[in-house]
Amino acid sequence: MTAVQPVRPPIDPEIAAGLALLGDNAVVTVTPDGIEDLRRAQKMAIASDEDLRRGGALEFNELTVPGPLGSPDISVLVCRPTSLAVPTAAIYHTHGGGMVVGSNRSGIEPYLDWAVEFGLIVVSVEYRLAPEHPDPAPVEDCYAGLLWTAEHAEELGIDPARLLISGASAGGGLAAGVALMARDRVGPTLAGQLLVCPMIDDRNETPSSFMLEGEGVWDRTSNLTGWNALLGDRRGGPDVSTYAAPARETDLSGLPPAFIDVGEVEVFRDEAVDYAGRIWRAGGSAELHIWPGGVHGFDTIFPQAAVSQAAQSARTDWLHRLLSL
Repeated sequence: MTAVQPVRPPIDPEIAAGLALLGDNAVVTVTPDGIEDLRRAQKMAIASDEDLRRGGALEFNELTVPGPLGSPDISVLVCRPTSLAVPTAAIYHTHGGGMVVGSNRSGIEPYLDWAVEFGLIVVSVEYRLAPEHPDPAPVEDCYAGLLWTAEHAEELGIDPARLLISGASAGGGLAAGVALMARDRVGPTLAGQLLVCPMIDDRNETPSSFMLEGEGVWDRTSNLTGWNALLGDRRGGPDVSTYAAPARETDLSGLPPAFIDVGEVEVFRDEAVDYAGRIWRAGGSAELHIWPGGVHGFDTIFPQAAVSQAAQSARTDWLHRLLSL
């Protein structure tokens, strides 16, 4: 393992100024005893019913659907344009939150933008959270929700040939894990995987995983907190599933086209770069972006920054090309 903390690249000036203004309100370091505080803060920031409706442009339903075999049912949020030509494309969303916080309303705003702009459907899953529900509960819940979505595509108005999966941070890791599951379990077929700053490697041995301690957003201690909550004593050891930590998968062939992006100044940078490279070497397609000066979640925390606007545009352009919208 790396013994010396690497020198980090500079943070983008707009983002650095924003972090300075946030001060102690920035989520820099999360420890196990801070998870409940983070959950309480997150509940204050989720999308409201009014947010989901987007001024009447969208309608939504929250449905209870079967969970994994022998496990509790799960909740999925289905958002769709009020005027919709069906069947249409759909994004299956796995929310972020370090594996320990969040709900199916967390981080959904960019997907609502796409629903309005492109006339597509968004299905967002609520999965069980660690540490109360460790691996494999979160990824199995997400896969169960995807199965339900595919099986009910016709009644939902979804074109099954244009169903993709997407998530950010822990949600990006879960999306990658579910894409591997869908390949290995022979379905459902996914048109693509959009992985934003994905959390995919529990080993935390890359140079970037040592780069931030007590600065930026979601530093090394936070990352260890999330992985330890999910995996417990198995973290970093030999008995970790590739569905929980997709970076461990040695065969990345047969996966849907990927969009992978990550900030230059975050712990997930090197694992994301390696994942894209191994998709290419397996003969797959991956579009990779490393955003200069970007910290974890920079585009959602500081959406007006120039680098944030570029990141949002790149994702939208990829989605447009992938689905021919």
